[in-house]
Amino acid sequence: MNLSRVPICVLATTLLLLLAPSPGGAQETSAPPVPASAAAAAKTFSQEELDQILAPIALYPDALLAQILMASTYPLEVVQAARWVKENPNVTSKALEDAMQNQAWDPSVKALTAVPQVLELMSDKLEWTQKLGDAFLAQQKDVMDTVQSLRAKAKAEGNLESSKEQVVKCEPQGGSTICTIESPEPDVIYVPTYNPYVVYGTWWYPYPPYYLYPPHYVYPPHVAFHAGIIVGAAIWGQAHWHGGYVSVHVSHYNSFNRTHIDNPNWKHDVAHRQGVPYKDPAVAQRYNRGVNDQAARSRDEYRGRADSGRAEMQARDRGQPQSRPDASVQANSSGFSGVDHGASTRAASARGSTSRASMSRGGGRGGGRR
Repeated sequence: MNLSRVPICVLATTLLLLLAPSPGGAQETSAPPVPASAAAAAKTFSQEELDQILAPIALYPDALLAQILMASTYPLEVVQAARWVKENPNVTSKALEDAMQNQAWDPSVKALTAVPQVLELMSDKLEWTQKLGDAFLAQQKDVMDTVQSLRAKAKAEGNLESSKEQVVKCEPQGGSTICTIESPEPDVIYVPTYNPYVVYGTWWYPYPPYYLYPPHYVYPPHVAFHAGIIVGAAIWGQAHWHGGYVSVHVSHYNSFNRTHIDNPNWKHDVAHRQGVPYKDPAVAQRYNRGVNDQAARSRDEYRGRADSGRAEMQARDRGQPQSRPDASVQANSSGFSGVDHGASTRAASARGSTSRASMSRGGGRGGGRR
């Protein structure tokens, strides 16, 4: 192995592991521990990436944060919902609740229509949203722990305090300190804005965190708030920090979605993923989607082109007019290919139908000339 290409931190970690004495001075007879670098490599998202991804929302109220985490696992529906909200800015309160009964999005996405500025940010920062959802599905406990770590840093800097917009409590739980953020009014949400690069103190990685707002939007680097939004029962997410998971506030969920469930456990619904691949291989395997799905689509497209080519060759041999491949075969197979292409696809289909009809009418004359 060429040691000159191995990072110094990896060599140092390996050396320390080899030289460190076992507890009590006794010699270990079991297999040696896995190096820290190898353990970190087993996870799709490193701690640095988790800090960068979660820094913009770690100081959001618990209920809103839990709702964002759930909804981020459905990035395509987030875009669809954000566009609907933009087209219907005056639909709020009871009318919004009524309108959501007619939408096919996941309930976690429907809930965020009550907080339009958050939904718009998630749609505009789509790359960040997909990374957030992938990290949450793959490393849920790490995500929750990272939020608490970031909150502790903000607290130490004096940037996480109770105010008229939020109630902050930092209490010991299970050997660690847990900071919760709640609204002083149960049916109102105050969305904070802050510069994530400085609100936690001097940023500890060479690359800065993600920004939902421009870096200069909040200055000085303290937390500011949007006007309160009356959300009623629309926000039904709950955060369980010590356990490292999120759950459903059953009564709020039933009220906003006009249904009846009694199970507070939240589960990701792969049907609402709408073909967007998963980054983590274990998550993709769990839902039988992701990379394998992309490969299957590619194979199907190849078979479609091959079948079309054979049909054209047979048509030429028989002297029949050739047909053009269907436009859907050539469509972008990206997980986000359904966005903004509905009208163009229909138009292409109409042009294809007209072209085929015209060729059928003229095919006989062409054969006569030949």
